[in-house]
Formats: sequence, C-alpha cells, structure tokens
Amino acid sequence: MSVNNQDQQAAWEYHNRTKHTYQSVHTSRHYLDWDNQPRPFKVYTELEPISLPEPSASMGVPALSAIAVTASKSVGHPAVTKQILADTLFLSAGITRRRFHAGGQILFRAAACTGALYHIDLYLVCGDLADLEAGVYHFAPDDFALRRLRVGDYRDVVVQASGREPAISAAPVILVTATTFWRNSWKYQARAYRHCYWDSGTILAGLLAATGVYGLPVKIVAGFEDRPINNLLGLDTEREAALTLIPLGRDEKNLLHSSVILEPLRLTTLPLSEREVDYPAIRAMHGASSLESFGEVVSWRGPCGKAGSSGRFVGRRFPLRPLPDEGMAQDTIESVIKRRGSSRQFAQEAIGFEQLSTMMVRATRGVPADFLDRIPIYDLYLIINAVDGLPSGSYVFHREESALELLKEGDFRREAGHLGLGQEIPADASVNLFFLVDLERVLERFGNRGYRAVQLESAITAGKFYLAAYAQRLGASGLTFFDDDVTDFFSPHAAGKSVMFLLALGKSLKRTQK
Repeated sequence: MSVNNQDQQAAWEYHNRTKHTYQSVHTSRHYLDWDNQPRPFKVYTELEPISLPEPSASMGVPALSAIAVTASKSVGHPAVTKQILADTLFLSAGITRRRFHAGGQILFRAAACTGALYHIDLYLVCGDLADLEAGVYHFAPDDFALRRLRVGDYRDVVVQASGREPAISAAPVILVTATTFWRNSWKYQARAYRHCYWDSGTILAGLLAATGVYGLPVKIVAGFEDRPINNLLGLDTEREAALTLIPLGRDEKNLLHSSVILEPLRLTTLPLSEREVDYPAIRAMHGASSLESFGEVVSWRGPCGKAGSSGRFVGRRFPLRPLPDEGMAQDTIESVIKRRGSSRQFAQEAIGFEQLSTMMVRATRGVPADFLDRIPIYDLYLIINAVDGLPSGSYVFHREESALELLKEGDFRREAGHLGLGQEIPADASVNLFFLVDLERVLERFGNRGYRAVQLESAITAGKFYLAAYAQRLGASGLTFFDDDVTDFFSPHAAGKSVMFLLALGKSLKRTQK
C-alpha cells in the first residue's frame, strides 16, 4: 500500500530504524561479501559511446572563489556546449586519477562517496545544442563518454514533472542525479537511503563550483513527480531512483517545448553482481516521499524558514576571522578537485582560526535550491579539538552573525571519537562539523520529502567544506555517527534535533598533497 507524502510517520520510522547505536553496530551480523561486491558503474551493453572533449586544463578560478558562488549571472552567461558539459561532469563525477597495482587499478573520483561505492549516476536531458543533438543521455565516467538513451527533445517531460519550475522551463540542458540502491546497500544496508543524498550532495558541490566558474544559471530541484522522471530514464524503480533535477543555463527560446510520447525503454545493462540483497525499507522510504501530481509538486516548492541557531548568544561569542580575498589560497578549482581525497589519518595538530573561518564563510553562503531561500535548514555544530585562537570545546555556528558561540569548554577528543562511531579520525581531527536539523519542523513543512531535502542540503554544504579544506592544503573526511548520542552531546542547545552529516577537518597525517 502506497503512503502519502504527508504521512510523516514514514520518515520518522525510517530515520529511527536506521539510527546507529552502540548496540546496533556491535551486534550486527552483517559482513562484506567481497566476492559479490557490485561494480561501481552502470554499463549499457548495446549503446555506442559519444566521446566528450578533454576537460579544460585550467579554468583559472580559485577553488575558494568557485565554491562561494551562490547565484549565476542573469545575463551574459555562455551557451551550454559539450566542452562546458565535459568540464561540469568531470569536476562533479569524473575519474580524476588512476593508480595501478598488481591486482588491477584504483580509481579516484571527483567527489567523496560513502564506502567509495559510487552508486550515483548522472543523466542529461537536452534540446539541440551547437555540438550535441537533442536527447536523453547517460554519463559514463569510466570512458568519459555519453550514451544516448532516447533521440529527440524530451525536456517537456521534465518541465511538467517539475510543476513547470521556471528554471527548468528555460534550461537548454537538465542534469538528473539517480542512484542504484544495491551499489551502496551492499555495505550499508537500509541506511544506504541516507547516502543517496549524501553522495549526490558531494557531487553537486563540485557541479555548483564548475557552473559558478562559467557563470551558468543553475538550481537544485528536489521537488518533482517521481514516476515520469524514472520512466524517462528507463530506471528499474525496484532498484533505482531519480533524486534531483539540475537545470543548466537559460535560453528564453526554450520556454516552450513540444510534447512527446514516452515509450518504455528496454536497454540492457551489465549485472552489478552475482546476486542482490533487497532492503525494502529503502524502497518504502523513497515511495513514501514521492510526489504524484502536478499540484503536489507546486505546493511542495518553497523555503522552510529560518533555522534555529541564529539569534541570542548565551555562551562566549567568537566572530569569524576569514582571510581577505588577496590572502586566500589561490589553488584553482580543477587542481583542488583532482587532488582531493578523504583523509584516513589526521595529525593531532592545530589549524588556524583564519583557515576555519575562511572555510565556514565560503562554504555556507547557501545552496540554490527549490526548497531554500538564502537561509539554510540545518544548524551547524562543532567540536573544536585544536584551532589556534579558539578554546577547545563544543560550539554552534550563527551564520547570520558570522560568529561561533561556545557551548561548553573542554577537551572532547574522546567524545568526538565516540560520536564518530568510535573511530580515531574524529578524535584526531582539528574540527568536527555536525549538521543537525529540527526534523519535526522540516517534515511539517515538506512532508516525507523533506527528509530528502535536509540530507541533500547538508551534504552539498559538506562537499563545499571538503573543497575548501583541500584548497588550503588541509584534509577532510565524511563519517557516520551514533545519531542520538550526537544530539545528547550538544544538548540542551540541540535538544529535539537530528543529525544529518558529520565531517572531520584537519591536517592529514600523510602529507601526499603536492
């Protein structure tokens, strides 16, 4: 039986059921069946590749400038070309380098992904471009090529499914992120549904940086009718799902699209592994947060309102001290993405308050999305282990005031390690960022689909922090956590809030960056 998006109990049931506790982690019988590990790519066996041009060698824009762009130019932006698509796809989901060893090769990707399992695929729906014919395409990172699934202009399907979202109606190209559940649930089981949005978010952080360099209008659209988008891409909805729509560019001539008949796609792909394990909770949560009508999409769209961390200070106030533009690291966005990784060990050393301030100011300027205005939904809490100029302790970030509030002073390395699932990484890191939300408020405004939105916004912002850290020759690592223990640690300030994402920042112990 289908569940309506407004039945908020579905989101609460999924969220509570997939929480990590000390008991759930240490009594789990789940193990990694390496012989059955799914392949990290979706491979169409009968479609010819359409090669993309080599990504631009240098776009000439510092990473710390690129990630801070929140709104593209309303006039004077370039037309979308295969070169722009190549740069955007490479900087968001491309293979940045390959390391060969006796058993094969390790592929490094542009964006961080839980377990390095890379379950997110990118598709594009476009009209006729100067050097690419209208169609529906799948992006294949392994050979850096497009494969055309449908011939012709199918943008009107997306326009109608989005409730005639203006940014989509005028876009010459619409990107779509989608997931194949098994490629992540192989390791993370039912909790993998959270990772659909975590891993889309880190990809979209790179995409927003790339489009910001070009000055392309762009928007993250999370509200749409799910069924027609899944049908357009030919997704097997028992195993796959479309997650977000991203219109690229603007062309007033594209405001009217012709209607098309959507025939079923019957395309063959390689099996992911010998067998797949089904986790019905994933499918149930996605179904419960799906939108099924034009009116439902239109009423869903719009901001949630102000998050709870702004306002009166109770603890000591520490205004941020970001570096001026001329004092910032000038490493370009493409060089930073090419060398970005996920730190596996941190030195227990301090970073500068100016470095932390620069990351916070640049990464938290907002996300252009259909469920946001300039005010984020999340509240950002921190455990400061070692930052020059700040007492060690727990903090909350006041974005509008550009300041940190000290909640409790003390050495919390041990607690940080516990909250990060008992790992050494958060204990050794200089800073741990925790994205928390008032989930009750979000679900009241957006229904179950709000659960998708808050995971996504937190992850996009965390992805920007990733890039800001590596731009300053620091390290970063996304981590999982003991859900309720995080809330308890930051309470009473965080009472009633739910944690969405954890990111550790600091100096990597192995200095591999050049």
